[in-house]
Amino acid sequence: IADSPGEKEEIFLTGLFRAFAGAIIFSFPIFMTMEMWELGFSIPAHRLIIFIIISIPLLTGLSYLVGFEETENLADDLVDAFVAYAVGFTASAFLLYLFGVIDTSMSFYEILGKISIQAITAAIGAMYAQSELGNKDKKIEKEQEKKIARLNYWGELFLMIVGAILLAMSVAPTEEMYLISYQMSEWQIVFLALLSMGITYTFVYTVGFRGTKSHHKQTRLWIIFLRFTIVGYAIALLVSFYLLWTFGSLDGKGIYEMLQTIIVLAFPASIGVAASRLIV
Repeated sequence: IADSPGEKEEIFLTGLFRAFAGAIIFSFPIFMTMEMWELGFSIPAHRLIIFIIISIPLLTGLSYLVGFEETENLADDLVDAFVAYAVGFTASAFLLYLFGVIDTSMSFYEILGKISIQAITAAIGAMYAQSELGNKDKKIEKEQEKKIARLNYWGELFLMIVGAILLAMSVAPTEEMYLISYQMSEWQIVFLALLSMGITYTFVYTVGFRGTKSHHKQTRLWIIFLRFTIVGYAIALLVSFYLLWTFGSLDGKGIYEMLQTIIVLAFPASIGVAASRLIV
């Protein structure tokens, strides 16, 4: 996209500064959430490592679609994924230190854990920065539109996963998820599940928000419902289960309690599924 190496470097640096802004904007709720601070100390090391490893392919895919610079191959996208995580890590360290959440009296593991778990959402925000905060350079915007237009069904599912994680992360570690599920009756849980599926369909395919593919309008209702609504809600449930497991929110709970909590978290995750294309 850039006409010269100097211009390319300028675009990268501009995108990098924009990425820091995106990291803070998209993830400031979890920076100020007490449960996330505690998780940095209490989360088992293997769960945190798995979470970080899983985030790399997600960031790589986002780099291809809406990264803070135009990339030419998979290696470039992989490098930008690590750059995004580094941005998220730096932004997390700065704000957590500023808020007094981390200090030099803590152990290295506690500091590293608190920063690392926060950095994942911040890194996703860094990737989304170009899409949401970019100056809409015509060349870059045109290339991104081409990439998004070429998305196949699996690409759509990828965006759903990222959207679910982004919205569910801010509430997944909180005690409110379990409290809400405890307060709800059986019929309320069932209604919430139906409402989540309705949102997955209505937000994108009926209301007609930006990002909706025009050919969905000509697709039979039952095909859309099966391939996007049902599958989208299944993604919301799986993401919710994984996040709750990672944060230890399901430990020591029975099957019924686990299912209730997963359905509650799947509500914001479903909104993330529905809004995934709107963000890009």
